Amino acid sequence: MSTSKISRCGSRASSIAGCLFVAAAAVIFVPPASASQLIGRDATHVRIQVNQGQALLSYRSNGALRRVLAWGAVNARVPSATVPQAKFHLNYTGFGFNGGGCAPYTGPSLPWLVAACDGPDGSFWAAQSFPQPLPDLGFTPWTSAQRMRWLELSHWTGPVPQLTIGQDWVYGGRFREVYGRLMFLGLPVYGLHTTRYGVPVGGYGSLVYIDVLDARAYGPGWRRENSFVTHKGSGGFCYGFYRFDPTTGGYHHPPGATARRGPGVATVYRITAHGPGVAPDVGWTGTALGPYDRSDPQDRQLEQESLAQITSWGDRSCTAGHSGFAS
Repeated sequence: MSTSKISRCGSRASSIAGCLFVAAAAVIFVPPASASQLIGRDATHVRIQVNQGQALLSYRSNGALRRVLAWGAVNARVPSATVPQAKFHLNYTGFGFNGGGCAPYTGPSLPWLVAACDGPDGSFWAAQSFPQPLPDLGFTPWTSAQRMRWLELSHWTGPVPQLTIGQDWVYGGRFREVYGRLMFLGLPVYGLHTTRYGVPVGGYGSLVYIDVLDARAYGPGWRRENSFVTHKGSGGFCYGFYRFDPTTGGYHHPPGATARRGPGVATVYRITAHGPGVAPDVGWTGTALGPYDRSDPQDRQLEQESLAQITSWGDRSCTAGHSGFAS
């Protein structure tokens, strides 16, 4: 699986400042209404029961038992300006469940999985919980809301979304990059509209989150580097590790924390991508790429191969910045 980030803007190194502004169009605290559906927060003791078309999700939150009945959605729809994205009907009383059980889950491995079942019709149901509202740019959470784990429910048939991830360099090797593409059932995953800060609107669009481990700029442990949407049409993304101004581009930052942040290069990267509609979230974890060595033929070959892969996706916004390399 794979995913990639914010597009590079210009084709010359002089355009980097402009790219930094675009890359700063981060997404923070956005309810995933266009992806595997948000059910609750800080849930424990999660359990699913399913029948023909219904799921009863039980969990504890804030010391109380919650029961949520979900039905009416599977997989995802192709982005459309007139047809809404697939979305569950939810009943937070839990009433109306017609009985069922939980056959052992036989689907593929998923990140952040807390409960899953095979449905009697051959479909799959899954509950995933991960820290979506972590602040970008490696900040340590300073509010309780930022520390919450969001519980999401998905329902699908067949394969899960496919996340393809690669790493390379941009602007002559000056900066490291993670790039990728999100596909589902052979089609690219993307939205039709976003706000000026990159928040998806209109029911379509999937968010991608990149976390970094032991980044020198942030300190030990996992930190949220950034979040963004896949590109319209291609489902691709490309994220350059630059320094960012937390006071611009819609970032949330602690009071008084106005110094530039990053770059968040680290030892390991972790990417989580929302599945479209009510398809599950998918992820990738990999060792970070090192600095570019223009004297190393393997580095030069990797850069050429990465550019060829991005070009094959038809994502022109991710091909800028690949000039200036030694041939």
